[in-house]
Amino acid sequence: MNQAGLHLLLTRSSCGLLQAPAPSGDVLEHILQAGLRAPDHGHLQPFQFLLAEGEGLQRLGRLLATSAKQDGAADEVIERAQQMPLRAPMVITVVAKVHSHNKVPEFEQHLSAGCAVMAMQMAAQAQGFGGMWRSGPLMYSRALHEALGLAEQDQIVGFLYLGTPATALRQPTLVASADFVRWL
Repeated sequence: MNQAGLHLLLTRSSCGLLQAPAPSGDVLEHILQAGLRAPDHGHLQPFQFLLAEGEGLQRLGRLLATSAKQDGAADEVIERAQQMPLRAPMVITVVAKVHSHNKVPEFEQHLSAGCAVMAMQMAAQAQGFGGMWRSGPLMYSRALHEALGLAEQDQIVGFLYLGTPATALRQPTLVASADFVRWL
């Protein structure tokens, strides 16, 4: 039994306080490769990863703010949107790149891209980095999708914030699985 892998899965924890450095080099490549190993019915590879760090975080913030404004958000939401990417040294916007397919519905492709987010977060944690899978109304903003050059059928499934934990990772409380299981 691979105890290290099991331990990683059982202690997965999000980390919202992230600082530099961000993953880079082989570490980042391992994170991306983990995402590309997500379950993928039909081998469609229905994902795209948009990486932002440094000035890219500023650009992403401006895109988020502009999109929030176009969507009619309140001024304080627009201001907060511009600052959101600055909470980590790297943000990966994960997109479900949906392909028309007679056996693989859009929903399955969205799930596959979502699995990629989880796999990347786990790969980051396995290599000593922290991450936070963030969502929110802007991931559904068609204005943001257009600003990022995404196609009409594409869907952002999350923003993966990555960096070095600025605090110890919270050790999750184990939950009784029986509370969530019903045998058929």
